[in-house]
Amino acid sequence: MTWIKSSYSDRDGGDCIEVASGFPGVVPVRDSKAVQGPELVFPVARWASFVAAVKGGAFTG
Repeated sequence: MTWIKSSYSDRDGGDCIEVASGFPGVVPVRDSKAVQGPELVFPVARWASFVAAVKGGAFTG
């Protein structure tokens, strides 16, 4: 499995996630600081909705 780190990750390995591709219908996600930790798996449509909300500013303070 190949993991891809978020382009928003800083050089110090701060708050970021990694996703894996190549899994039909789902998107595996993990914390890049805890690569041996648990992985979450989301349906593609739910992940796309989350990403769109983030890009749209839904989670800004």
